[in-house]
Amino acid sequence: MSVKRILALLSAAFTVLAMAVLLPAAAANAASCAAPWNPATAYSGGSPASYAGHNWSAKWWTQNETPGGSSGVWADQGGCGGQGGPTAPPKDGCNYPDWVAGQYYQAGSIVRYTNGGFYRATHDNPGYDPVISTWYWEPYACGPSQPPGPGQFPVSEAQFNQMFPNRNSFYSYSGLTAALGAYPAFAATGSDTVRKQEAAAFLANVSHETGGLVYVVEQNTANYPHYCDANQPYGCPAGQAAYYGRGPLQLSWNFNYKAAGDALGIDLLHDPNLVQNDSAVSWKTALWYWNTQRGPGTMTPHDAIVNGRGFGETIRSINGSIECNGGNPAQVQSRINAYQSFTRILGIDPGSNLGC
Repeated sequence: MSVKRILALLSAAFTVLAMAVLLPAAAANAASCAAPWNPATAYSGGSPASYAGHNWSAKWWTQNETPGGSSGVWADQGGCGGQGGPTAPPKDGCNYPDWVAGQYYQAGSIVRYTNGGFYRATHDNPGYDPVISTWYWEPYACGPSQPPGPGQFPVSEAQFNQMFPNRNSFYSYSGLTAALGAYPAFAATGSDTVRKQEAAAFLANVSHETGGLVYVVEQNTANYPHYCDANQPYGCPAGQAAYYGRGPLQLSWNFNYKAAGDALGIDLLHDPNLVQNDSAVSWKTALWYWNTQRGPGTMTPHDAIVNGRGFGETIRSINGSIECNGGNPAQVQSRINAYQSFTRILGIDPGSNLGC
């Protein structure tokens, strides 16, 4: 056989070998992911699901058996779409994909949440909410839209401890900073002074409501049966006496638990005890009220500070129907005293319009 023919055959063999190696990889990269595996779903033989960046096929009927686990019920169909794997930082630093509920994420994945902030998975998870499941996610610094994290909140942990020397350990600084991403405008709007005034105003009202962050639940138990409006269409699923005051701003009434839970993506109507058992959830309920509710006032406490209406307007929005306009001047003064103390700790002027 001539040398020329041998070289031609070798060239053809090399081409076939290259195609055998490269084509499956390209096909694997091009594969799209099936619907994410759900432990609550019953799968029959042949049903597809995606998990941990791979497609899987059920060999027989299965439910709540993890793909790749010891049961052997799932057949690995290969990698799919790059979905859920760690995301390499793009050139501009902030072009990360939107978070998708129910999509599997590996530790290291970075996503843009619905509030515009970025979060990085600290543990593998099947699409948990980044601002609720804070053990699985952490805020990720990326661009100006990043919600405040522990290093950005204008009150340091040392200052927080100085403000609340006798606080209940449930009200942790880490629980507060973990909750901040739920409302990224809080204590992050306006000048440095305004940001600190809002933080001080929030914490002063919180201090008044909880006796210096001592009480997690309301102390007057005689009022408990009166905190559920049974005329609401959803009624009182956790019980007539279940919706007493809890947390930093003493969240009360079934309709407030329902509204706060809906806003935060947590079923507080059926499980109100989360507010007294989970520090981050507890802080989030207070931030929900502060940033979204007017109460008996004309604006939210957040708007009162950032729009220059003063600390007194925050009191009106929280308990103005009872305390303001001469209703209970001692209680108003107690809130003002805490606010002035906290602004001194932060080294800022408290501003005007302190009373209501």
